[in-house]
Amino acid sequence: MIALADKITKSFGGRVLYAAATLQLNAGERWALVGPNGAGKTTLLRIIMGQESADEGTVSFAKDTTVGYLEQETKLAGNKTALQEVVDSAHEIKHLQERITQLEGLISTTKPGPELDSLLQQYGKDQDRFERLGGYELEARAKEILAGLGFPVEDFDKPAMDFSGGWQMRISLSKLLLRHPDLLLLDEPTNHLDLESVQWLEQFLASYDGAVLLVSHDRAFMDACVSHVASLENKRLYTYTGNYSDYLKQREDNLEQLRAKRAAQERDIQHMEVFIERFRYKPTKARQVQERVKKLEKVKSELVVLPEQSKKVHFKFPDPPRTGDMVVSLNHVAKWFGQNHVYDDVDFKLYRGDHVSLVGPNGAGKSTLMKIINGTFLPTKGTVELGQNVTKAYYAQHQLETLNAANTVLAEMDEVAPGWTTSDERKLLGAFLFHGDDVLKKVSVLSGGERARLALAKMLVAPEPLLLLDEPTNHLDIDSVDVLEEALKNFPGPIILISHDEHLVRAISNKVIDVRDHKATVYDGDYEYYQFKRAELEAVNAGSGSAVLSSAVSSHERQQEQDQASKGRNVKTKEQRRAEAEARKAQNKALRATKRRLKEVEAALGPAHERYEELMKAMASEELYNDSQKFDEAMKEYNALSKKIPRLEEEWLELSEKIEEGSE
Repeated sequence: MIALADKITKSFGGRVLYAAATLQLNAGERWALVGPNGAGKTTLLRIIMGQESADEGTVSFAKDTTVGYLEQETKLAGNKTALQEVVDSAHEIKHLQERITQLEGLISTTKPGPELDSLLQQYGKDQDRFERLGGYELEARAKEILAGLGFPVEDFDKPAMDFSGGWQMRISLSKLLLRHPDLLLLDEPTNHLDLESVQWLEQFLASYDGAVLLVSHDRAFMDACVSHVASLENKRLYTYTGNYSDYLKQREDNLEQLRAKRAAQERDIQHMEVFIERFRYKPTKARQVQERVKKLEKVKSELVVLPEQSKKVHFKFPDPPRTGDMVVSLNHVAKWFGQNHVYDDVDFKLYRGDHVSLVGPNGAGKSTLMKIINGTFLPTKGTVELGQNVTKAYYAQHQLETLNAANTVLAEMDEVAPGWTTSDERKLLGAFLFHGDDVLKKVSVLSGGERARLALAKMLVAPEPLLLLDEPTNHLDIDSVDVLEEALKNFPGPIILISHDEHLVRAISNKVIDVRDHKATVYDGDYEYYQFKRAELEAVNAGSGSAVLSSAVSSHERQQEQDQASKGRNVKTKEQRRAEAEARKAQNKALRATKRRLKEVEAALGPAHERYEELMKAMASEELYNDSQKFDEAMKEYNALSKKIPRLEEEWLELSEKIEEGSE
């Protein structure tokens, strides 16, 4: 046991957040703390950290436990570089190093006996911990962590205070990971990270040997790295084993069991009440009636109370004005910032219905590309053209600053929703989790998450045909992300999205643009297709690397080969054998990925063909033509399938040929 939060009760004013909440954290366990907005997740982290006190209950730790806490907001000061800021944070490691040096001096001057034995025992203990915390390669580990979280090498020596707030959060996270505390408390650690940094963090946490407790809205992230889930529901804390998807299934299974038990109890109550009412005044049934009265009281006292279900508000957002087929065209675009060369020759077109995710390593220029499309930045070379009737809406974190702090939430909506009734505005705000009196709050008192939800709601009241969204899920909870996801999935216009939330990217993308190495490569398929093509490319590169290795044989070894060949022998060098093994491994990996993708394509093709045939039959009926809304929806789906099916069939042929070639 590393930490135990035992029977914690916490209230704010007259509202109870949770009562008798108990959570034990053990080494090697990685917990996600989940629950609706306002359930008190951050408060529980702060109670465990000792920054807030509980009304009741206790928090205890194992002896000598170290605890690290990453808050949602952080600010670095001073003139230290990013690397020095991270290295200098490892106070325990440096303290251990000093103590080990002192012990070495004492051991060298102490005579054999109990005192020396005690010093040697302490020396061994400190040495083991120093090694486990990576003390011998402290700076190398700091560089590895900074690189993993997206810092380019040239930024290691940049003053930490010169970085933006998002990058300072990454530095703070780097400091925590380097310190390697026994208990790691993380509040929204993926905010301000890009997809590749999130995936690196997933791998880091998945092998963490201490205990981890994190709050996150990123479902794919929690699926990849947590082993347990603690859920705050209806003022109680419930624990589950498994990742986030396992938790959802277990919770639904538990709820089904509760519903079944409640239904059985209600049936028993009904039967007993009928019996009691029917035979209440019949002397011959008096004993049976009394038995049922007692049993009825017992069943009612044990009646299962079903948990309240979070409110799911569905709202159909207005369609944007219709545009021409081509929405935006980038023609040989290049961009420089002084000596910083971002792009060479970016050339692509996006069309109506494209839902595009920009992916790639941090610093490659994803946000810059979005700002060029928006017109915030002008390209150094090349042109950006918008299609017919295309107007755009751009969302980024700084957009929150444009909200009027003096307005109420409802007044802020009034400004962008002329002609809407208060009821309509409340319904839309409800879709973004502003319920009841929430709409009367002043913008000035809203949290970061609430401001983000309000800004997104304002954007979707009367959406422009082209939506540009840069990290729209930062500071949102899972329910809010669900609302946004549904809105974007059903949005008929084009979307360009940058997000670290893999679940959202998977849900809405039908095209991916990979920005890296001064280029922007378009993948005309969903995120799974992009991942498959990237894995295939990496396998090819690994094979090429092996080929280079096999040709890099020393002159001495070449001479040995020639000598062996002159004797009629065909002996391969160690490097050649290793290179050939690496090449075979890369080829097999690529073939496995190809087969896996072929199954995915086949699984998508069948339903697509079936739905296409259904739509063809439906559009032949006069009934559909008479319902203009249904007809428009059917045509929209028909046009999408008309593009999707040929693309899948072409990919199926390409994959089949590759598998045949790889099997020969």
